[in-house]
Amino acid sequence: MSSVDVELNTPQAEAVAHVNGPLLVFAGAGSGKTRVITYRVANLIAREGVAPYRILAVTFTNKAAGEMKHRLEGLAGADVVRDLWVGTFHATCARLLRRHGEAIGLQRNFLIYDTQDQKAVVTRALRELDLDERRYPPRSVLYQIHKEKQEGRGPDEMTAESYVDDAVIKVFRRYEAHMREANAVDFEDLIGHMVRLLERETEGDAIRRRFTHVLVDEFQDTNAMQYRLVRALVRDHQNVCVVGDDDQSIYRWRGADVRNIRYFRRDFPGATVVKLEQNYRSTGHIVRGALGVIAPSPHREPKELWTENEDGPPIEVLGCADERDEAAFVTRRILDAREQGTSLGEMAVFYRVHAQSRVLEEALRAANLPYQIVGGTKFYERAEVKDALAYLRLLINPRSDVDMLRIINTPARGIGTTTIDRLVAFAGSRSESLNDALECIDEARDIAAAAQKRLGGLRNLLAELRARTATDSPSDVLLETLERTGYREALRADNTAEADARLENLAELVGTIRDYETEAIAAGEKPTLEGFLERVSLQADIDAMRDEPRVTLMTVHGAKGLEFQHVFLTGMEEDMFPYKSMEDRGDEDMEEERRLAYVAITRARRHLLITHTSARQIFGKTRWGAPSRFIANLPREGVVHKQTRGAKSTPQRFIDRPDRDLQPMPWSRRTSGLAPASSGGGPARPAPSAPPGQRYVDREFFQDDHGGGESAAPIRRGSRVHHQRFGEGEVRSVVNAGEPAVIAFFPGWGEKKVLARFLRPA
Repeated sequence: MSSVDVELNTPQAEAVAHVNGPLLVFAGAGSGKTRVITYRVANLIAREGVAPYRILAVTFTNKAAGEMKHRLEGLAGADVVRDLWVGTFHATCARLLRRHGEAIGLQRNFLIYDTQDQKAVVTRALRELDLDERRYPPRSVLYQIHKEKQEGRGPDEMTAESYVDDAVIKVFRRYEAHMREANAVDFEDLIGHMVRLLERETEGDAIRRRFTHVLVDEFQDTNAMQYRLVRALVRDHQNVCVVGDDDQSIYRWRGADVRNIRYFRRDFPGATVVKLEQNYRSTGHIVRGALGVIAPSPHREPKELWTENEDGPPIEVLGCADERDEAAFVTRRILDAREQGTSLGEMAVFYRVHAQSRVLEEALRAANLPYQIVGGTKFYERAEVKDALAYLRLLINPRSDVDMLRIINTPARGIGTTTIDRLVAFAGSRSESLNDALECIDEARDIAAAAQKRLGGLRNLLAELRARTATDSPSDVLLETLERTGYREALRADNTAEADARLENLAELVGTIRDYETEAIAAGEKPTLEGFLERVSLQADIDAMRDEPRVTLMTVHGAKGLEFQHVFLTGMEEDMFPYKSMEDRGDEDMEEERRLAYVAITRARRHLLITHTSARQIFGKTRWGAPSRFIANLPREGVVHKQTRGAKSTPQRFIDRPDRDLQPMPWSRRTSGLAPASSGGGPARPAPSAPPGQRYVDREFFQDDHGGGESAAPIRRGSRVHHQRFGEGEVRSVVNAGEPAVIAFFPGWGEKKVLARFLRPA
């Protein structure tokens, strides 16, 4: 393999040449980890004469397993690779359990239940135990069962610290009994059953003898049971190679334990340690920026990431006024990069939480840029958003059977499939909509009295909410709907990370409607539910052509293992990234946020733009932000700090607050500094006095300027104008909406009709 040796640096060659005994490879970002793994396997076969079927290589994703096989085929040939054991933890354990599972009572034809199947089993157990599903949501109970299994505990080992835990233990026992009766396993069982099998002397010896060399990729992502599985597999020969990077351990929320890689030498005292520290992916400035962010972590394995690549362009840190200003600038940069010859497929926009994608999506659509969301769903296609919109559509169009069928039992209100089928048949027999059928539900003889009562309750609730549409703002109607239907309460009771994300998306939907209300008022129109829903329905899906390159939008968690020529890391503010405040998080949570920032930075090959905003409207609220602490860790050299024009002209204004009910006074941007301006031509009001120490953000400072006045320059086509919310834009045409108005293009917002009195010359 002399030709292979030439392609490896010294630490890589050392890891490849190692044969027997435990080996720990710390593989820094972009350090050629996959090359080392594949060459190591090829070396064992070609030089050391190890039979391919004696080698087990474990990965975390099918994609990684496929890439490993593909590379090995190029090195060792397809015939050799066919005999290798390469696969994910779960796939490998399933394959072994098919052969050896009968020793622990598992028949060869066992079923693997997916998440929906598992939830159905939990639901059945809850009903058998007469436990209220609203008090003990099946998804939440299943999450706790999974958590216990990941730690190797069954219902008898689980500790009960509350009445909720007592209930979960009872459900856990029923769940396990039903799984055994069905000859079924869940994903945690695949690992757990395999560990129990390996820890039996007779059956375990047979499996251990099968593999003389075990290799584990992404070892920093293993949980307690996966680590226990690895130790059991190599108990007799200790020929284990684990490859990973504690700096990239970012999945603690799903059971990953970074201590497994940090304490590997404690469990395998004779382990050889190799550190891959040369980065081949990124420019010098990006590598040094990433090292600056991760270096303060107190418990990390010391590694000095470096590169021989050129320094490249500096990292840019950009301060923006708000999320719209941020999205507009990112969009302009994407357009510029495309004009300079970079494919859209080589550009990625990262954010910390999915809800941030909404404004970015709107900006990309306004610029007619195709995009894809990886690891998530487009904002308006998310289940909770579609559910909320279905309720709103039903309020303005009661005859929409599609929407009625979507929400009739969402959230669960005891209206089962049989009842729904009978309601549909009843409505069909009368040639009526489902809503009309609800009006005379007591005449439906096939529907039981209890079900009629529940359907009648839904009918009355929808009627009450419908009445609110005539008096309340669209955003208030949505808030009332989410509360009165119990939708938000059901998600709160679920108490899972997924439910929290759904709640955030619903709050973001409220923010979307408030954006629409602001735009409608600026255009001299009355905000209505009909207007908002029409706007949503006309959101063109510009990426219908699936083959064309598209900008990638994704959370940083979803970016692990990927790389791009241009990376736009958005929302780098305190409470956004790191997510939530320091007071709400433990030290390990904060260190994981630091590792997440490191992962984000190291996805960039050549261009990295980091953005932060002074104000961000998200989850239906406005947050006033400071730059992320991680920005302060970037080195001074190779980093350029800038501000958009909007950020420079949008200072935050704090004044003392004398009384909670006092209306804040308006401020004019035309004055030098922040002197109070007159409202409606009257004299300026003096600043109110206040007790010392009481401060608040003067939100009125950010509201629309109703000025115009005699000094305002005439507005015509091509004029540059400024709107307090939309920022700077260009007038496309002048129109009349009962008073002078324009159609203007605002980056990040698209074309908007705005009354002239809401604008001033830019």
